[in-house]
Amino acid sequence: MSESELASLPLLDIRAISPMERHPRIFGMVHALAEGQSFVIVNDHDPRPLRYQMEARYPGLFDWEYLQHGPDIWRVEIKRSLSSGCDCCCGG
Repeated sequence: MSESELASLPLLDIRAISPMERHPRIFGMVHALAEGQSFVIVNDHDPRPLRYQMEARYPGLFDWEYLQHGPDIWRVEIKRSLSSGCDCCCGG
């Protein structure tokens, strides 16, 4: 993805959000994504625990790509995967 494409993605800087509100805010954005859409989170530490939560709640539905690996700032693109063709209620 080019820098201009990345710049056009919605950005959620969670450094300014209280820790208790961070994951709920992120999951709210995750739920709003249509297939193929993505957004970028910016954090002051590696958001690996969030990734584990997403994989447990939504296995295979989202892609996770580190764009920047600290040490002071982490940027991660979270993208809703394209449908596998399942017409069930699970969202897969």
